[in-house]
Amino acid sequence: MQTQKITKDLSDAMPLVFSSLNLKADCKRVGLVIVDEINGFATVGAGNLAPPTPNEQVSTMVSETDRLARKFTAENWPILAFLDTHVPGKEEPPYPPHCESGTGEEELVPELKWLEKDTNTTLVRKDCINGFIGAFADDGTNAVVEWVKANGITDLLVVGICTDICVMDFVLTSLSARNHEMMPGLTNIHVYDKGCSTYDLPKEVALEVGLPAAAAHPQNITHYMGLYFMASRGANLVNNII
Repeated sequence: MQTQKITKDLSDAMPLVFSSLNLKADCKRVGLVIVDEINGFATVGAGNLAPPTPNEQVSTMVSETDRLARKFTAENWPILAFLDTHVPGKEEPPYPPHCESGTGEEELVPELKWLEKDTNTTLVRKDCINGFIGAFADDGTNAVVEWVKANGITDLLVVGICTDICVMDFVLTSLSARNHEMMPGLTNIHVYDKGCSTYDLPKEVALEVGLPAAAAHPQNITHYMGLYFMASRGANLVNNII
């Protein structure tokens, strides 16, 4: 109840503005970006950073992403899916080991496994929180930039996990890249509320498992904060997709 009150207080003090997005009428060429909807983050009990029990926000994200992805591929529209993948034993501070290569945590959730064989989907494995940064190759090329250019994308529709971490980092960096004309033609970046989620770690739970109080991460509050900061930097928040 306390987190609900805080979320309401945030909404009163810092309201979010959502819009409806018509993918055909509002976008010249739209691409769907799916951030890290993999077992290690979204399948119950699959790893250190996976939900320990079923979570409605996470399951809604997966079902909405699957619905959108099937619409996109039916229209032959481009999809890019990030898969967080780490070298075993190489940690990513401040997080515990997660999504290590070969564990299965780094693979798409069962509902989205079909994307591996989808001809409209580009899979990009990344080894850091920020997918845009993780998409750089040794030769300096960037998989996101090349994908946007190759498909003539004017609008990105972003979904995934976590709203306030990997999704937010990708969106904020992409907005800066757009502003610096690294992706000519890209105009808008849309974030779909129901297609995003984050993890839930109330303060009392953090303390029970031996973590400091500062590790607290109440789901509804941090989801809201992620959306707020993306919107404040120029992303378009969407709550209905036509």
